[in-house]
Amino acid sequence: MSLFSSHYRNDRFKQMKQEKLDVLVIGGGITGAGISLDAVTRGLKTAVVEMQDFASGTSSRSTKLVHGGLRYLQQLQVKLVAEVGKERAIVYENAPHITTPEWMMLPFYKNGTFGPLTTNIGLRVYDFLAGVKKSERRKMFNSKEAIQKEPLIKREGLKGAGYYVEYKTDDARLTIEVLKKAIERGAHAMNYAKAVDLIYNASGKVCGAKVKDMISGEIHEIYAKKVISASGPWIDDLREMDHSKEGKTLHLSKGVHLVFSKKVFPLKQAIYFDSPDGRMIFAIPRDDKTYVGTTDTYYEGNIENITATTEDRDYILDAIQFIFPSLNIQADDVESSWAGVRALFSDGDSEKPGEISRKEEIFISESGLISIAGGKLTGYRKMAEEAVNTVVEQLKEEDGILYSSSVTKHLPLSGGNVGGSKGFEYSKKQKLTEGKALGIPETIVRKLINMYGGNVDTLFSIYQENIEKAKQEQIDPFVLAELIYSIDYELTFMPVDFFIRRTSALFFDINWVMDNKTPVINYMAKSLRWNVDQKKEYSEELERALHEAAI
Repeated sequence: MSLFSSHYRNDRFKQMKQEKLDVLVIGGGITGAGISLDAVTRGLKTAVVEMQDFASGTSSRSTKLVHGGLRYLQQLQVKLVAEVGKERAIVYENAPHITTPEWMMLPFYKNGTFGPLTTNIGLRVYDFLAGVKKSERRKMFNSKEAIQKEPLIKREGLKGAGYYVEYKTDDARLTIEVLKKAIERGAHAMNYAKAVDLIYNASGKVCGAKVKDMISGEIHEIYAKKVISASGPWIDDLREMDHSKEGKTLHLSKGVHLVFSKKVFPLKQAIYFDSPDGRMIFAIPRDDKTYVGTTDTYYEGNIENITATTEDRDYILDAIQFIFPSLNIQADDVESSWAGVRALFSDGDSEKPGEISRKEEIFISESGLISIAGGKLTGYRKMAEEAVNTVVEQLKEEDGILYSSSVTKHLPLSGGNVGGSKGFEYSKKQKLTEGKALGIPETIVRKLINMYGGNVDTLFSIYQENIEKAKQEQIDPFVLAELIYSIDYELTFMPVDFFIRRTSALFFDINWVMDNKTPVINYMAKSLRWNVDQKKEYSEELERALHEAAI
């Protein structure tokens, strides 16, 4: 029986209630996932609950880069750049199957934000702060060399470009792989499990939460010595519940990305460029797509359903037209999109979203509720380490219990047991041969290897065992293999979990979603024993997501 299967939700709740937990984490994004892994590997009995699906908020709606934040050098956030810059290589080595180096080109123009001197100095400092290895250190191009790298960029006023390495990732799958590793090491995790109230002891200290199973409606009381809120944009909801909302102000910054077919936007080279108003934007090739973003604007709407507006779309289209004028891309060319919000904290209201520090913030209330927010996807491991350090220091003082320092720096994530980045290259060749021997087309084998890494053997086995079932269920056998794996090993319960967070298909292969949604829904309904109302509700949720992605 898999420890992370949707077939055993009730058993998981029972285990969380029965075990004497040291830490209960509220929030199953990358921060909560990271905290659960850091805590459990130090010997703390840990559980994490998420009111929606894992990574359903900010952690599936980022620019999908593990990057050092070059623009933060402009704001003199030197410590932040140094810390997250070094983390890039750590994330890469621990999860090379979902993190890949991506050379980024930063063109500079006459009267632009960056110039040859500032770019050269900035990238040199960036290399130094981030501890960039020699093979990935920055290069400088003249205008002719820049155009050779990417002929689509605007030529008028072009003075040259900087060239440096960032890392491309799948943010939602990174979150899932962190959680799966935590589960493997003894943590508990549950999605669609909403903390509806906090529990306090006789001294007024928080000692757990009432958690509602959003599938069954049942309320569970889960107790723990320490409660950490890693709830991102919802952090003030928990602080209000705890009557501890004070201090710095929460700001929500909305980010939107658009996706195009490579046929429409044939980008060869990832570009980091100035928009007309000076905001920095990425254009990144990914398989047969190109995606562009992000916006960075204050948001005050419904945080449970954040969508791209026509204004967001047009802003990005104008930026594309500005730097890639020959393309003449129109609104009808947008294949898909996503929108999300970042939770940022500042002392006042005067700053623009882009000027607010991305440094994480930790708040400890009088009741003992620990809240953490801010930070960047890249720095999730260090954020988790800092949060768990806070817990172990308290437990040392209160109970005299000593726990180790963080051990996650060299801990491969789920699927990452492939010998690091170099070992993964060898592993890929081996698994490619094995997959093709099973009759799986090479393109699908490569996709599975790059998505699941060292766990691909399980996918191969599931495929072999369910070829006949796929025929009976009238579903593509490779789709069925991924679907069964996601239900049995990744706690997938709804179609949007599978099509958005487990495969990213709704963003990057929306036609694949359209082609497979009916057999997937029918299989899930039977396998997970949905009732008629559930099937209708979950199907409608997927249709809404498809509609919203298309703007």
